[in-house]
Amino acid sequence: MDKEIIIKLKKTFEDYSQEAEGVEFWYARDLQKLLGYDKWENFFNAIEKAKIACKNSGHEINDHFPDIRKMVDIGSDAKREIDDIMLTRYACYLIA
Repeated sequence: MDKEIIIKLKKTFEDYSQEAEGVEFWYARDLQKLLGYDKWENFFNAIEKAKIACKNSGHEINDHFPDIRKMVDIGSDAKREIDDIMLTRYACYLIA
């Protein structure tokens, strides 16, 4: 892979980071787009495999993959609630 592409992806990855209560995380739906997954179902399968790897490495799954619900805009000032997952840096590493 071209070095410039890797540098751009790393910067974009860092741009998507969030923080809550001093914990750095990424929303799975943001990471889905960055990694090129068109369908949530396909990306969700990759997350499920990463959860298994997390457990097999002796880590608590809920410490790295907590499920959440969040509101998103759907147009015309309307919103709806969707499922998402907060991913730690370690969770992102396992998924990628």
